[in-house]
Amino acid sequence: MSKINIVLADDHVLVRNGIKAMLESDTDIDVIGEAGSGIEALETARKLHPDILVLDIRMPEMNGLEAAARLEDYSPDTKAVILSMHDSEEYVLQALDAGAFGYLLKDTDRTEFIKALKQIHGGSKYFSGAVSNVLANRLLNTKPFVTSRPPVQEAEDTYSLTRKEKEILRMIVDGKQNKQIAEASGKSVRTIETHRFNIMKKLGVNNAIDMVNKAVRENLV
Repeated sequence: MSKINIVLADDHVLVRNGIKAMLESDTDIDVIGEAGSGIEALETARKLHPDILVLDIRMPEMNGLEAAARLEDYSPDTKAVILSMHDSEEYVLQALDAGAFGYLLKDTDRTEFIKALKQIHGGSKYFSGAVSNVLANRLLNTKPFVTSRPPVQEAEDTYSLTRKEKEILRMIVDGKQNKQIAEASGKSVRTIETHRFNIMKKLGVNNAIDMVNKAVRENLV
C-alpha cells in the first residue's frame, strides 16, 4: 500500500503539530504540507496534490467549508475532510453540501482518526460520532425518518444483536444523537459510542448511514 499523503489546514500551529505527530505515528500516512488559512490550503493542494486535505472550519481569509467546496478546482483528486470542534447540524450539512468525504471532531481519538482517513482514501465516506446521525437523516430525506414508517414484524436477528444494542439501534434510527441516547439509557456517551461501534461491526457496515439504511431495509428495529 502506498502512503496516504495529507495536507493539514488549521490556523493554530500547535494544533497542526499535534495532529501531524499523531498521524505520522502510522507508517501508512505522510503529512506533506501544512496551511494556516483556507486560501493557503487550496494553493498548497494545487501544488502538492495530496490524497486528503484535512480542514479546520474557522480559519482566516477563507473558512474550511468554503475551501472544501472549491477544492475540485484546485486539486480534483484530493478528498476534503473537515476536522472541527463543532458538531452542529448547520456545519455538518454544509460540509456535506461542500462535497467533504468526512467530518471528524477534534476529540476523535487516534485510532478512529487514522481508520477514517484510510477508509476515505479507499473511496468511502466517514462521519464520526454524533454528526453521523444528522447525515443519516439528511440522506434518507426525512427528520426523523421513521416516525411515519408503518409497523412491521421484526426480522429474524441474524446479527446476534443484544437487547441493549437493539434499543440503541432503534434510537439511532429515530435520529437521536449519542448524548440523547446516553441520557435516555442512563449510560455515558463513551459507552453509547462503544455500543455503536459494536453494532456497526456486527452489521458489517462502516458508518451510521449504512447502519441506518440496513436496519430499515432489513426491519431490524
